[in-house]
Amino acid sequence: MKHIMHLLFPLVIVAHSSMSLAGDMDDDPLLGKVMLDQLELRTGDSDATVNWSLDGWLGRDLDKLWLKTKGDYERGSIGEANLQALYSRAIAPFWDLQVGWRGDLRPEPVRNWLAVGVKGLAPYFFDLDAALFLGESGRSQARIQAEYELLLTQRLILVPELELTLSGKDDPETATGSGLSTVEAGLRIRYEIRREFAPYLGVSWTRLYGQTADYAVEEGDETDQFQIVVGIRCWL
Repeated sequence: MKHIMHLLFPLVIVAHSSMSLAGDMDDDPLLGKVMLDQLELRTGDSDATVNWSLDGWLGRDLDKLWLKTKGDYERGSIGEANLQALYSRAIAPFWDLQVGWRGDLRPEPVRNWLAVGVKGLAPYFFDLDAALFLGESGRSQARIQAEYELLLTQRLILVPELELTLSGKDDPETATGSGLSTVEAGLRIRYEIRREFAPYLGVSWTRLYGQTADYAVEEGDETDQFQIVVGIRCWL
């Protein structure tokens, strides 16, 4: 687990900075937030994994520094992990333009990307995060994430979500094929003991497509996984 702590350390720094600056009372104070959106155990036909998705930001009303990390821990080591450092600028009510760096730290070899995307609240209150990534040797990726929060009660919330990943060219070293490579859908129901802390249960379905699926078959991995998830969501 020490590998996960190394990845999360920058976000802890963001949280500490935000608390130390809470006394700033000017018209545009420096604020921050850390959101552990998912820390969960996934179990299914294959080996169980621990997955995380965590964001943090520090800044003012219009300009912020965002850090994002996402990955999984399986069989005593990190399977996949990426980290993003982004400059975020508000361009419209509820919408930010984000530009910066993304590093795919696992699996090796490490891939570095220029990241350009938008994040905000789409019509009908869909939370949308869409980004284009440009890498070395003509590599490119696009990723679209969408989720919706349905309040069943003031504390019980149902969250469907969908993530699509597309790649511009084959990358055999990371077992990624061109075109639509991955679709991940999930349905989670959480109970907010406090707004800052909520355990949840749910399901997750992941499907690999095209050459990405072919690479997985060659390595003896599943191309279609259905998993039960249990986890926590918290922020500060």
